[in-house]
Amino acid sequence: MLNHIVIMGRLTRDPELRTTQSGVSVASFTVAVDRDFGGRDGGERQTDFFDCSAWRQTGEFVSRNFRKGSMIVVSGRMQSRKYQDREGNNRTAWDVQVDNVYFGESKRDSESQSGFNAGSYTAQNNYGGYDSARQNTPAPQVSPSPFEELEDDGDLPF
Repeated sequence: MLNHIVIMGRLTRDPELRTTQSGVSVASFTVAVDRDFGGRDGGERQTDFFDCSAWRQTGEFVSRNFRKGSMIVVSGRMQSRKYQDREGNNRTAWDVQVDNVYFGESKRDSESQSGFNAGSYTAQNNYGGYDSARQNTPAPQVSPSPFEELEDDGDLPF
């Protein structure tokens, strides 16, 4: 069986970081994802809203680095939860259980579009996000560029 989802969209509100009674961190947030097509009559695009839960270090990473309006890429699995509403009707709620999160835009883009300053961060993987499966892997080292600045364009071979 396969249960895997990847979504890219914008946060509808700031992530809410809570701690369980056993001391485990969990961040809850909602991602708004535009559909690739308009309505049946070719009209306005529709948007889907996905409730997400990120646990432990992944949740802390989301809480530190994302704000309302930030573009985020989330991968994980869908999970259903059954409950009864106040009138006693059976209901089902769907939630994305987040395994990995990635920045969906550069820091510069997020500052100019939403006025949000992400601050500095240490990349946790090669994609600029947090991969919970590799949480104990050190961040890759960035080496200085092997290229030198040319004095003038006359030195170019083309």
